[in-house]
Amino acid sequence: MAGTKRQQAIRKALRALAPGIPLSDADAVLALAERRHMKDLPPSTALWLALGSHVRHVHTDYERLMGEGYDRDAARFFVADETDAVLAGWGCQRSVSEGDDAED
Repeated sequence: MAGTKRQQAIRKALRALAPGIPLSDADAVLALAERRHMKDLPPSTALWLALGSHVRHVHTDYERLMGEGYDRDAARFFVADETDAVLAGWGCQRSVSEGDDAED
């Protein structure tokens, strides 16, 4: 496996957390988790934040809700079940409702 130790740790965390994620989504999540502003976070935390953000922005109505004037917290509330359903479909046992995922 190529890449830095951090990149390897992030990939390992993704395989453990969402083993059924499609490759195109996995590539996007990995790119988010490896962004500069995530570098000070533990790899597993960066991965979880990136995974939640990707699903929220790409696989739910979050962007539409934000465009309609909902604030971030309200939009997240309304897409939480849909976000969890996508994650569960990828084999994820964790829920966005379980904790604070402040990254956007």
